[in-house]
Amino acid sequence: MPRKRKDEKEKPLPTLWEIPDDLWLEVERILGEVDPPKPTGRKRAQPRPILNGILFHLRSGCQWNQIPRQFGDDSTLHRTFQKWTRLGVFQKLWAALIKGCEELGGVDWEWQAADGVLGKARQGGISPARIRPIGVSRGPNGAC
Repeated sequence: MPRKRKDEKEKPLPTLWEIPDDLWLEVERILGEVDPPKPTGRKRAQPRPILNGILFHLRSGCQWNQIPRQFGDDSTLHRTFQKWTRLGVFQKLWAALIKGCEELGGVDWEWQAADGVLGKARQGGISPARIRPIGVSRGPNGAC
């Protein structure tokens, strides 16, 4: 895909706050494969509002208990987020989105970026000098 000149302005994409219908069809297919509903037991919460609530949390950075009630109970949202993370749902969704973007010619593989957060460890954390193999005891003055 040819790159645009610097003087050409790109129209910014709209901020995604809720999953659009066409994307939801793909999400629903992935959830059906990875986390199908159980045949018995208590009915679970609807996955679409839950995913919208998770998206709201990730976009806004608010605490779980500050997510609007229209998305569901905060503990249900958080529990489902943790479950879907364990099951690899978000990795599968990301792969499907990348594949779809690539098919549309929207992925520029020459340029990538990563983002991270570094912060000070509370209570000092554990320094590498204090880590030792299991079963090894320290002698006087911290010597092994």
